[in-house]
Amino acid sequence: MIVAKFGGSSLANAAQFQKVRDIILADDRRTIIVPSAPGKRFDEDEKVTDLLYRCYHEQISGQCFQSTFDKIRQRYLDIAFELKLSLNIEASLDEINEKMAFGASADYCASRGEFLNGLLLANYLKFEFLDAAEVIFFDEKGTFDAEKTNFELQKKMETHKNVVVPGFYGSTPDGNICVFSRGGSDVTGAIAARAAQAEIYENWTDVSGFLMADPRIVCNPKPIKHITYHEMHELCCAGATVLHEDSVFPVSRAGIPTNIRNTNLPEHPGTMITCNAVQREDYAIFAGIAGKKGFSLLVVEKEQASRDKTFVKGVLQAAQNCDLSFQYLPSGINCVCLMVDAQRFDSVQDKFKEEIEKWNISYSLTTQHGIAGIVLAGYGIVHNRETVNRIFQVLQRQSIGVVMINQGSGELSTWVGVVEDEMADAIRVIYEEFV
Repeated sequence: MIVAKFGGSSLANAAQFQKVRDIILADDRRTIIVPSAPGKRFDEDEKVTDLLYRCYHEQISGQCFQSTFDKIRQRYLDIAFELKLSLNIEASLDEINEKMAFGASADYCASRGEFLNGLLLANYLKFEFLDAAEVIFFDEKGTFDAEKTNFELQKKMETHKNVVVPGFYGSTPDGNICVFSRGGSDVTGAIAARAAQAEIYENWTDVSGFLMADPRIVCNPKPIKHITYHEMHELCCAGATVLHEDSVFPVSRAGIPTNIRNTNLPEHPGTMITCNAVQREDYAIFAGIAGKKGFSLLVVEKEQASRDKTFVKGVLQAAQNCDLSFQYLPSGINCVCLMVDAQRFDSVQDKFKEEIEKWNISYSLTTQHGIAGIVLAGYGIVHNRETVNRIFQVLQRQSIGVVMINQGSGELSTWVGVVEDEMADAIRVIYEEFV
């Protein structure tokens, strides 16, 4: 069977609902459907979730939110009317409106976009509606409870064949609504795929899979036909906007492939994401290239060289205690280099120094700000001995300085650091060199 998640653009209006129904009915394996809230119908339009958050902020600030809510109401009424649905969506809208007026939480308000869209889609498909609050669980602190969710959802799946489960939200032990971060419907879809032991997790959106590079930087980048979860994660670390980060783990740990598809072009095979590497015979030794600005390069060096191994441990422990995530670079026993988020480091740099000093080791700290991190992800890169040399040469020809370069020990990616102003040019020439 297949779990199919449809994004906001796929369900923005009645015409899109019709496309979604055609896709679902074209393959009877698509038995579990996860919808997002309606997205934009045109460039100047507003997403329903944004309108719901606005309602909440207007209410808590003492403003009248009714005008904003009426826009939401009309979106759903229009869809129900155009699809000739038998569902009385008006009653659900009235209930939500009333709860907002009495001070409903931000999570409750935001979640109602998916809830209402789930009701509409279930009615349209003649599927059962399964409220995510009954099967997606968070603990008292709002942390997702993966194992409880998987256990309860599996039980539900055994007794429900064709169901619609709204994305983005679940519930806490006290019954309150709790949401994932934005884009969380991707997570719900992955959770449902794991629980149902799906053959494939389909993620339907408005693009035909992923591209090897950002089209705003590289002209007509080639599509990615096949990529692994690990390669995709590397690209995400460098700013590629692919999937919600938390949506990868549930399906990757279960060995379930994810297929990114285009609702508006359903015949396109899209991008397949799997656990196992594949040989790319058509065009490249790597899966993709991405870049992200806003890094700082830290060089922490012991002032008196020795064979004492506690220095490296102390620096890494200091970073952990400051919640300072990093791309770890090759380091020696007396020197540690870290590429970190610049804004985060600015907020914790005094604490970072204090944490290192707790180890009673004299050290010097050198920082270089304004760094962009570029990653080339793909198993073929590390095994190609000329990769690093070619990167240096092509950047040198364009007079682009290399701040650092690191070929990961996991044989998966190569990181290149350049100054932020040269990131786009560096990505462009590296892509052209290899592709």
